[in-house]
Amino acid sequence: MNDTDFGKLILDETPDAVIVTATDGAVLYWTRGAESVFGYTAAEAIGRTLGELIVPPEMRDSERAIMFDTLANGSANYETMRRARNGSLIYIDSSSKAVRGSGGRPDCILWTKKDVTPLRVMRDAALVGARFGTLLASMPDAIIMANAAGRIVLANRQADDLFGYPHGALRGQLLEVLIPERYRAAHVDQRVAYALAPTQRPMGVGRALYGLRQNGTEFPIEISLSPLATEEGTLVMSAIRDISERKRIEHALQEKNAELADASLAKDRFLSSMSHELRTPLNAIIGFTGTLLMQLPGPVNVEQERQLRTIQSSARHLLSLINDILDITKIVSGKVELKQEPFDCRRLVQDVAAMFAPLAHAKGLALRVTQVERDVTVCTDRRAVQQILINLLNNAIKFTEHGEVRVDVDIDIDEGGGDGGQAVRIDVADTGIGIERDKLGLLFKPFTQIDQGSTRQFEGTGLGLHLSERLAGLIGARIAVRSRFGEGSVFTLRLPYAPGQRALPGAAAR
Repeated sequence: MNDTDFGKLILDETPDAVIVTATDGAVLYWTRGAESVFGYTAAEAIGRTLGELIVPPEMRDSERAIMFDTLANGSANYETMRRARNGSLIYIDSSSKAVRGSGGRPDCILWTKKDVTPLRVMRDAALVGARFGTLLASMPDAIIMANAAGRIVLANRQADDLFGYPHGALRGQLLEVLIPERYRAAHVDQRVAYALAPTQRPMGVGRALYGLRQNGTEFPIEISLSPLATEEGTLVMSAIRDISERKRIEHALQEKNAELADASLAKDRFLSSMSHELRTPLNAIIGFTGTLLMQLPGPVNVEQERQLRTIQSSARHLLSLINDILDITKIVSGKVELKQEPFDCRRLVQDVAAMFAPLAHAKGLALRVTQVERDVTVCTDRRAVQQILINLLNNAIKFTEHGEVRVDVDIDIDEGGGDGGQAVRIDVADTGIGIERDKLGLLFKPFTQIDQGSTRQFEGTGLGLHLSERLAGLIGARIAVRSRFGEGSVFTLRLPYAPGQRALPGAAAR
């Protein structure tokens, strides 16, 4: 065995990496120790540059600076991080020496690189343990501290328990042992990117994160990252929380929401079907009793007329109840289609008042309409405004036994709009029973009437005002009320108004 072969044998038995490169960094010689430290065989390494093989991209500028320093000054010593073949980062204690030829010029560079990752982990662990050990032990969440190489330097007992490891067993492990295998490669890249710009933030925003226990089971987690600057470098603290219970509840809620959606669809189908099945016979009853009351088939006596009117009134009441319930159901489910269109508000008020004139006359009430002498064209859903006015006028006449019902139309400042704009104000006033002050808050609640109980004097579903308020909200209008008990009430509908407006730009059905 010659001296050269003997020297190579000695170098190959050295556990540290011994590498010879050309002055441009190309590998000329690669020992078994280098293979052990970095994972590349000599065949894979020779001919490639160190920068290409083991230097992370973000550290290649500093690698070139070290090489220039070695060539200029003859040697260099430093501690840094390098990347192994499997992608993991390791701490390296490195020394380099320029080997000069007979002419005194450097022919190559001799590198000795020792893996000091375990020593660095111990050093970082001692540092962190001294400063934060007691605090981390008392925290309710699992806390893991890792260095820039992704090695765990400290894990509190909560972290050990969460991942199913004996206490202290996680120290020195790569963070990736706690991550399902399918995510590990991506996690290494993300970890390296975080090390370049560490900030306090949650990890994986918008993505589902999973932890991996020692027994191989996965579980959902959330992680908050915080960088911690020390004299040995920046460490990363991860606060980890098991969110399995939260996910279980979320899944249960999703299933319940799906069940509710199915139930709502079934309810809509039922109401649609029943509305037809119920309204058809009710309309027939109302129609036939009307025919009998007109005595077209023949005369009826006083008692028969009284009974027929009772039947007709009850049928109309039931039909009104069905219609109100269907309207409320449509509003709640968001299935009301509104059409923005310009119309003459004064004409609409006259038409609605004309509908109620016979009813007011039958009760001996005066029905008066006063309107502003100017154009009152509004652009909103005409049917919604009409339905609101019908409900307000119907209530006014129903709860008034003597006196009058008055409808006033005017234009004033939209006090609730906040922009100083104008509003069409429609007041529906009556001289009826009025409302006690402490009962005003009940007016717009569904299925509520002020005269509750077995002594109720007035028929009704208790849905009219609630329906009106919901419709008003859909079209950007508002309803207010003022009342004196025993003297009457005034319900005010305010509609947004822009003089001269004929259509809303881009208006669409809802």
